[in-house]
Amino acid sequence: MKSIELPREWWKDAVVYQIYTRSFLDSNGDGIGDFGGVIAQLDYLQRLGVDVIWLSPFCDSPNDDNGYDISDYRRIHPEFGDLEQFVIMASEAHRRGIKIMMDLVMNHTSDEHPWFVESRSSRDNPKRDWYIWRDPAPGGGKPNNWDSYFGGAAWEWDEQTGQYYLHTFSTKQPDLNWANPAVRQEMHRIAEFWIAHGVNAFRLDAVHHIGKPVGLPDYTDYKHEREFRLYKNLPETHAYLQEMHDQIFAPHNVFTVGETGGTTPGSSRKYVDRDRGELNMIHHFEQLFLPNPGNAADIQRNMQRWFKALSRRGWDAQFFSNHDLPRQVSAFGNDRELRGKSAAAIATVLLTAWGTPFIYQGEEIGMTNFPFAEMDDFRDRHGLSWYQRDLAHGEDPELAWARMLQENRDNSRTPMQWSEARHAGFTAGEPWIPVNPNHVSVNVAAQESDSDSTLSWYRRLIALRRQHRVLRRGSFRILRRTASRDVVCFVRRLSGKPQAAGEVRRVLVLVNWTGSQAEARLPRRIAGASRRRFSCAAVNYRYRDAGRSLSAEGRKTVLRPYEARVYLEEPKKI
Repeated sequence: MKSIELPREWWKDAVVYQIYTRSFLDSNGDGIGDFGGVIAQLDYLQRLGVDVIWLSPFCDSPNDDNGYDISDYRRIHPEFGDLEQFVIMASEAHRRGIKIMMDLVMNHTSDEHPWFVESRSSRDNPKRDWYIWRDPAPGGGKPNNWDSYFGGAAWEWDEQTGQYYLHTFSTKQPDLNWANPAVRQEMHRIAEFWIAHGVNAFRLDAVHHIGKPVGLPDYTDYKHEREFRLYKNLPETHAYLQEMHDQIFAPHNVFTVGETGGTTPGSSRKYVDRDRGELNMIHHFEQLFLPNPGNAADIQRNMQRWFKALSRRGWDAQFFSNHDLPRQVSAFGNDRELRGKSAAAIATVLLTAWGTPFIYQGEEIGMTNFPFAEMDDFRDRHGLSWYQRDLAHGEDPELAWARMLQENRDNSRTPMQWSEARHAGFTAGEPWIPVNPNHVSVNVAAQESDSDSTLSWYRRLIALRRQHRVLRRGSFRILRRTASRDVVCFVRRLSGKPQAAGEVRRVLVLVNWTGSQAEARLPRRIAGASRRRFSCAAVNYRYRDAGRSLSAEGRKTVLRPYEARVYLEEPKKI
């Protein structure tokens, strides 16, 4: 497939849209989303205005962990389509100006992958060292105290060869041995294979675990008994990524984002410092696990910290949800009475803050968590294991169940809601997971022609971001005297000479992060300038006209529940 020429650092100007293919759109009636469904909705994605579609894992898999357990890296899972259909999808996306991001699972494979089948066949098999095998500890038992994210120890006994193998995730997801150069070179070849077939970007799943400490010692740096005892973000990981960057990523100008849980603003610099040559950006999770997600002060202070740490030599990714997280309007907003307004408020922060925004499918229409009633409703093995872990550590059963309802991964994996029709227009068959019953009112068809809908708001903000360079490349600064527990308030600003006549140099963003009325008091330097030069380009309440100047507000302005406004500074006249 012919590659497309892309400018350097093109990903800084992009908006990424994640597609959980299994739940996006089913084109053949088997109840599972597929490439045919993605192709059918490329025009919808083009109208939304996104630049990249991130496809969750689509390689062949036994589906022990919904595709994150790969059995063949060069073969498409038949449920999704085949390689020919993938190439058609990539070509049609490229024709619309949309790039393809592959979710590449590099830390582990399926235990049904031919590599592992060979590896476990005997201790002297050539593939033995492609995985991590160890004898029992001197006194018997597991080689060390490491935990698996899916519950229990991270080691599984193999009766045939008399050793344990390492699995950071489920027992059916053995870890690859990245210390073996043959493993690294094969992963490089796999990446090149998909680049040749139309991939322009990679999301590197669980990449913070590919490096393992020498000698595999016990993990001792944990603060409480519920913390997982696992090493991550080690120097070995950085060395492997630098090698892959130099050999694959940089020569092909592909965009890379790594999943790196446990990083801080300081430690993240190692991944994204452009002079180190590793990744373009990472998915860290600090903003998702703040003590009080309803506290606007915590949200914006967190964003300021990351901007300060990364902006000089790196870049950041902005997101509030993905396939592993609850729906953002259920986690940060009000998914009942003020669903539409709070969805718009969250979108405003996401799409106007510094960094590349990632939108998870369905957020653009304000999809919510699913109203699970019984344990049998869940498909998420990881969530179930966390629930059992909570109970084992003495958690109150009601609290454990409440956490399960809010945090299980199935909340974000229910089918995309295209219409009010049966199964939300997702499939003509029986869906692999139930459709949220609120699809009769929350769906794409109902919002397409509604200028006040969440979908229209996303389109408006993405278009505004595309139109104004300051929203893509400008600096980020909180207005501390205006920002509060209730109000998010920041300024984006361009430095240097204008690149075009009439270029907007500053943007002021005001968002009420609560379901109650809130007051914002602007500093004199902004209020003074605003009497001449700031006008409202977007607001999510019908009563307030876009174009209204801040001079009509004065230093004090009252924001209605979840009200969001974006003000543009009028360009100076030459």
